[in-house]
Amino acid sequence: MPAQVVVGTQFGDEGKGKIVDRLADRSDVVARFNGGANAGHTVVVGGERFAFRLLPSGAIRGRQVAIGNGVVVDPDQLLSEISLLEKRGIEVKLWLSDRAHVVLPYHKVLDGAERALKGRLSSGSTKRGIGPCYGDKVMRTGIRVGDLLDKSLLAEKIETYFPLKERLLKSYGLDVGTTKEELLEWCLNSGSRLSRYVVDTSLLLNKALDQGKNVLLEGAQGTHLDIDHGLYPYGTSSNPTAGGACTGTGIPPTKIDQVIGVVKAYTSRVGEGPFPTEIHDDLADWIREKGGEYGTVTRRPRRCGWLDLVMVKYSVRVNGVSSLAMTKMDVLGGLRKVKVCIAYEFQGDRLEEFPSNPRILAECRPILEELPGWEDLPPAKWIETAKAGYESIPKNARSYIEYVEEYTGVPVSIVSLGADREATIERT
Repeated sequence: MPAQVVVGTQFGDEGKGKIVDRLADRSDVVARFNGGANAGHTVVVGGERFAFRLLPSGAIRGRQVAIGNGVVVDPDQLLSEISLLEKRGIEVKLWLSDRAHVVLPYHKVLDGAERALKGRLSSGSTKRGIGPCYGDKVMRTGIRVGDLLDKSLLAEKIETYFPLKERLLKSYGLDVGTTKEELLEWCLNSGSRLSRYVVDTSLLLNKALDQGKNVLLEGAQGTHLDIDHGLYPYGTSSNPTAGGACTGTGIPPTKIDQVIGVVKAYTSRVGEGPFPTEIHDDLADWIREKGGEYGTVTRRPRRCGWLDLVMVKYSVRVNGVSSLAMTKMDVLGGLRKVKVCIAYEFQGDRLEEFPSNPRILAECRPILEELPGWEDLPPAKWIETAKAGYESIPKNARSYIEYVEEYTGVPVSIVSLGADREATIERT
């Protein structure tokens, strides 16, 4: 049976965790394919909040979950998440790729140093070592999860790579913060604690598909943070796009038949970089507070703006999105008018495609279409509306959804009307 992929179509923070949790109800395996502990997913079940940085959202439902080779793993963070779920009575069934790279303590020191030096071109890193870890992966100086189980190989790698990091940090005027012996001990201890989860995830995921099981592939962050297709350099160090699902799990593209793009009813982002539809008045504060727009990992306030359909259309193209899941429709409830960006104006020209040059994007003025708003409802009423079905959504909210469908050429198959698991409508 072919796999499904869930990706973000904006700057991340679209509510993918909730959508994955919903789809996990009929999935046998949920696998994460990119990112690290810099990306958070939040799911609310019966008023109880679950926040993950590494575990796939499907873990809440007790599904078999996998962390693919495309993820960079902070062992301490992963073990902490497993422990928290087990304390809540949820058994964690985890496959952890032996090919996934390990975030080491010196990666975090490097991350902070490099962010400070990048100035205006900084991506707004979370300082959790993600970029330096991916950098080591590409430079072939990284340590993988499988290495943690091989003391001889691990010792050889640390003996070779540690002096390189020591010298680099010294050039920044910083200390590496550990010794080779301490790092080896930490790695071996991490390997011992994680060993029961370590497998060849590509093999097991492909076997599951060949056996007719439902496999759901979960991306962290969003398309416009993608290292290749995002707003470079203001993004992340991995591929949150659908193509990353293949390279990050070892599942071939011929075994994927559906890509669900998650789009928030407005746009938000953390960190630096141009943001054409950003709102700079009290309305941005109102959306931020009502929508809880603070980073799951960092708690940094997110910048908020109107829905940018130029961005979303680009994401539909590069991901091959087959359907959209629209989230946080409830947040815009109560506004008399809502706006969507349908094109940009740049030096007198109309741009209908997303530019790759961040300088051009920074100078773009959004061309906005104004649509009628819809009434606000309390959370319990939105849940009732969801249970009653699509036609019960306020008329103007339905018109908004249908406007997005017409512009992107892609159906909106899922509508989220609140944080709770039950505040969700699936359209058939």
